[in-house]
Amino acid sequence: MWKALKNAFKIPELRDRIIFTLLMLIVFRLGIYIPVPGVDLKAWGAAFAQLGTGTAGGLLSFYDVFTGGAFRSFSIFSMSVTPYINASIILQLLSSVIPSLKEMLKEGEEGRKKFQRITRNLTVVLGTLQAFVISFGLGRGFQNILVVPLWTFTFVATVSLIAGTMFLLWIGDRITEKGIGNGISVLIFAGIVARYPSYFRRAVLGGLNIFEWIFLLGVMILMVVGIIYVQQAERRIMVQYASRMVGRRIYGGTSTHIPIKVNHSGVIPIIFAWAIVSIPVGIAQLTRSDTVKSLFSMTSPVIITIYAVLIFFFTYFYSIVVFDPKDIAENIKSYGGYIPGIRPGKPTEQYITRVLNRITFVGALFLVIIALLPYLIQGITGVNIWLGGTSALIAVGVALDVAQQMEAHLIMRNYEGFVKKGKLPGRR
Repeated sequence: MWKALKNAFKIPELRDRIIFTLLMLIVFRLGIYIPVPGVDLKAWGAAFAQLGTGTAGGLLSFYDVFTGGAFRSFSIFSMSVTPYINASIILQLLSSVIPSLKEMLKEGEEGRKKFQRITRNLTVVLGTLQAFVISFGLGRGFQNILVVPLWTFTFVATVSLIAGTMFLLWIGDRITEKGIGNGISVLIFAGIVARYPSYFRRAVLGGLNIFEWIFLLGVMILMVVGIIYVQQAERRIMVQYASRMVGRRIYGGTSTHIPIKVNHSGVIPIIFAWAIVSIPVGIAQLTRSDTVKSLFSMTSPVIITIYAVLIFFFTYFYSIVVFDPKDIAENIKSYGGYIPGIRPGKPTEQYITRVLNRITFVGALFLVIIALLPYLIQGITGVNIWLGGTSALIAVGVALDVAQQMEAHLIMRNYEGFVKKGKLPGRR
């Protein structure tokens, strides 16, 4: 591992990319401490602590993880890149029902640029709406945090928040172009990882005994190993292409495969399910009945069951949107290919659908376990797993992507990658 990192800095291009990415992340982290104008930070700190233990505590904690703690300090980066993520998800879902968007994605590089332009425009609209709701809602609900009139604060805060989001998108684009990994994903990764020291400090101050520490570390290690294993797992469907003559040349006669990842929907089903589940949880906290509060808490069997069912539903729904067996079957047939033992056309579509449903079930079950594990362990044992399943899923996935890109640069220049592969039998 250390030898591979040392070799990475021997390659000028890779070294420059790593250094550039680190510098951009430093800029991102420094921006966390630039507050929105017109806010009394001490009063906001007290208000945030009140919210954290009140009706929206779980939702704010979940949101603050993605912003890297920026919302806690009411920074100009308080919205992070969440408007862009929401816009991307919305357009991906719309592309399955709007033919023009679907055709745009098939137009190659030009089509993807148009799609990205629409995504950015939608990001500005959603970001402005979200910034206005946050600014006006918090300013109206906690007027003691303001040092300027409400409407002045609303205007200044809305402009500051949307400007911060667009600046982060610009940083993300620069990281993608000149750095390592997908820029937006790297920023989310940095925000999540930046929260881990405070979680660890909270666990230390929690006074856990030696057995609870062993149990906590064991669960976290198993969680990370399981995420790595499932994120890398895929089901490959073999496709054979028959030979065909075009002019005087013969094409085809090769075999390839269609990779179907076990978890190709990522963390999106968890985010959708949490957005719905948080509504009854928040409403229950508004009531004075202890019975209702306990019935609709995140550790109650009712909410856990609803949460699990929603994750299953959104996992299957998203898989249908991004992976269309009918299109794949038609493409295979049009290029003269076939799956061994399966007739082209409708039988191929049915076969791919059957395989996709089985793989999606495994992926959905994995997401349910990852999402519910912290709540189940806290409810049964009382031990708080501060490494949340959702944040760990994102962090590990981005780390794997960055490591694979660095390994590709190393292998191209005849260096060993981060993972040493064993020699084949008979090789010396």
